[in-house]
Amino acid sequence: MSTENEGTAVPPAPSAPPVPVDAPAASTPQASEAGAPTTPIPPVPPHASGGAQGPELVHAGPAPAYASAEGGAQQGASGAPQHPGPGPEGAWPPPQSPGTPLYADGGAGGAGGAWGSGYQQPAPKPKNGRGGLVAAVLVAALVAGGLGGGLGYTLAKDNDNGSSTTLSASDSGGSVKRDAGTVAGVAQKALPSTVTIEAESTSGEGGTGTGFVFDTQGHIVTNNHVVADAVDGGKLSATFPNGKKYDAEVVGHAQGYDVAVIKLKNAPSDLKPLTLGNSDQVAVGDSTIAIGAPFGLSNTVTTGIISAKDRPVASSDGSGSNASYMSALQTDASINPGNSGGPLLDAQGNVIGINSAIQSTSGGGLGGTSQSGSIGLGFAIPINQAKYVAQQLIQTGKPVYAKIGASVSLEDSTGGAKITTEGAGGSDPVEAGGPAAKAGLKPGDVITKLDDHVIDSGPTLIGEIWTHKPGDKVKITYERSGKTRTVDLTLGARTGDS
Repeated sequence: MSTENEGTAVPPAPSAPPVPVDAPAASTPQASEAGAPTTPIPPVPPHASGGAQGPELVHAGPAPAYASAEGGAQQGASGAPQHPGPGPEGAWPPPQSPGTPLYADGGAGGAGGAWGSGYQQPAPKPKNGRGGLVAAVLVAALVAGGLGGGLGYTLAKDNDNGSSTTLSASDSGGSVKRDAGTVAGVAQKALPSTVTIEAESTSGEGGTGTGFVFDTQGHIVTNNHVVADAVDGGKLSATFPNGKKYDAEVVGHAQGYDVAVIKLKNAPSDLKPLTLGNSDQVAVGDSTIAIGAPFGLSNTVTTGIISAKDRPVASSDGSGSNASYMSALQTDASINPGNSGGPLLDAQGNVIGINSAIQSTSGGGLGGTSQSGSIGLGFAIPINQAKYVAQQLIQTGKPVYAKIGASVSLEDSTGGAKITTEGAGGSDPVEAGGPAAKAGLKPGDVITKLDDHVIDSGPTLIGEIWTHKPGDKVKITYERSGKTRTVDLTLGARTGDS
């Protein structure tokens, strides 16, 4: 697969008791037919109301391209007008039992009190002591219930000045602490260790990318294509989310791996490196979080999943040269120009990859007038590989590549990686004394597997080899004259990009 570099509280008052359906309404008190005095219906207490109411792959690199419910419930406080009700037989509230206390405004033994007064139906005479005990318990329970309701109404009524009263709910909004396992929690922890990188060449051209803190000494890991413009005398800076900006310099860069390390000048003493995960243990379907500066929008967080592993990707800067090869982690997290070099995190916030390339349907590319955008196909360099490369760059300033010592065709195919009949620049296609020669490989052989990984082309083979270190032993499966053979091979080493 060929790609192009991505480019640059108050308790609620109880509700009023229901008015009997047969209660006659009248504007003034009057005697009942039997002459018994009527009991006025008390004011209705306020209610507390509440509401809940052919595609091409591009590096995910610099941007621009290288070419340059408060309010709570409202409490109603108006009382209902008093209306006369029926006689004792149907009055509300019914006549009070002697000895039952009132829990609103009424006094004990009042003939008629405000709502909230306790009332108990006459209990049948108990047949034995146990019945009396049960009745007493019942009374206590009702009294307790009346007390709760009465106090609730009293509190509301005491605050009533005759107009509507607004009861404000708590404005704290609850806890805003984000759990570590949430996307917000991961982003909150990772963002302070992610930087937006600006690279500028001596001619003033450049772009924006992303990087992340690798160690406490001020080393920042990013993509090679993010800082390439600043390698030979250009300007380089890194800006943290808090706005602090630092000048930086390139420590080392690996064009083939598309990995680079820069170092902050006058680095702060409180740097917090991101925790590196294990990309070999990543599984398809795992959650991913990408951080970067898409189209210059720094500190952008997007999410997705691992869509595939070991995806062979050959990416370039759009000019057809300076290709990079990787056996990538594929993700559908939104990655755009400017995300390049940023961390791809797992759900726990561990770095599992470096965002590097995207597949796009646009032909704009880095050198065009328009830039490609995410279509949900992003690719990241596995962190296990990137960590090894970064450590080499910090130690020696130069990349070290694993090799088999043979030239293979870079043409797209599905049959395997064919060893060419001529090497680059007229050299031998199989290096004399190299790993391939020692293993018995010859020009014309077609490599179809490296260990258990299927090889369908030259770029796929290169990307797979570069996931290993020099000195690793691998099993090569190849075809010669229609026959399949297998051989063990110890990988050699090549230093530098030339």
